[in-house]
Amino acid sequence: MSEQEENSNDGNDELYEHYHFVASKGQEPLRVDKFLMNFVENATRNKIQKAAKDGNVFVNGDTVKQNYKVKAEDEVKVMFEHPPYESLLTPENIPLDIVYEDDTLLVVNKPAGMVVHPGHGNYSGTLINALIYHFDNLPNNSSDRPGLVHRIDKDTSGLLVVAKTEQAMAHLSKQFFNKTSEREYVALVWGHVNDEEGTVEGNIGRHPKNRLQNTVYYGDDADNGKPAVTHYEVIERFGYVTLVKCKLETGRTHQIRVHMKHIGHTLFNDERYGGERILKGTSFTKYKQFVDNCFKVLPRQALHAKTLGFEHPATKEWMSFNSPVPEDIEACIERWRNYAKNQKEVLE
Repeated sequence: MSEQEENSNDGNDELYEHYHFVASKGQEPLRVDKFLMNFVENATRNKIQKAAKDGNVFVNGDTVKQNYKVKAEDEVKVMFEHPPYESLLTPENIPLDIVYEDDTLLVVNKPAGMVVHPGHGNYSGTLINALIYHFDNLPNNSSDRPGLVHRIDKDTSGLLVVAKTEQAMAHLSKQFFNKTSEREYVALVWGHVNDEEGTVEGNIGRHPKNRLQNTVYYGDDADNGKPAVTHYEVIERFGYVTLVKCKLETGRTHQIRVHMKHIGHTLFNDERYGGERILKGTSFTKYKQFVDNCFKVLPRQALHAKTLGFEHPATKEWMSFNSPVPEDIEACIERWRNYAKNQKEVLE
């Protein structure tokens, strides 16, 4: 994964299937690296062993090391963080909410539910499918994704900058890598955040048991992740949940979601990280019904990429953009605001 790809935050980050083989009924036990050498064209043993070491080789759904012995009818998959790109990029006439555009770049307000780039199980309807329909000759980034400088998750809404020229791609990517761009998010998190502001520092990497999650590594295990820093500030408290502003110093995958969970404040309705359950509050049936209604109003993680700032690649002017908090998050916030107000009145 390239440094540029790391400078994306909270992407549709599944592991994508690149190869899939089923061992025959007559298969004699054979090391998985040798087995794959027999099937994967142009693969070197070093690359296969590295893939196994990195946790990208699966047999019957479990990760295995290169010395695992493949047996009859074993299902072997090789999966990576990036999708295979062959034949995936099909132009589609999907409307875009363009906040700003010139000859060099554009800023898009991505709705929740839109995947940023095609991948396994998401071959159409993505932001890139829309971009290549509306714009010709977008420059590829280091992962061959047209125009894409950074990413946000499928169910995260908000602002993305897209490069229209090679020079813009290089200049913007460097800003993200050097941490000179500005990215602020609004998030609703479980629990009462005590401090008015704070900073979470902790290396982020793939979870050792759940490969769809990331986690924080520290101490002797710190090398299993990459450095990540998130600054947060309380906007408003509602008792059992808190509205916060998060500013990214780095841009690791799922960074805000992982860091906030790490300090005990999982994002509200973040299914992948356990926020779709009631994590704070009472055992009363009415409270459970209230939270369920909030989940229905906001059927995704409560995260919005609100502010995006960067130096324009051509004019060198500092540009800053703001996106209003979407209706689903606003509706959920208003429900919590009223709930907190009613609780206060009862206590008084």
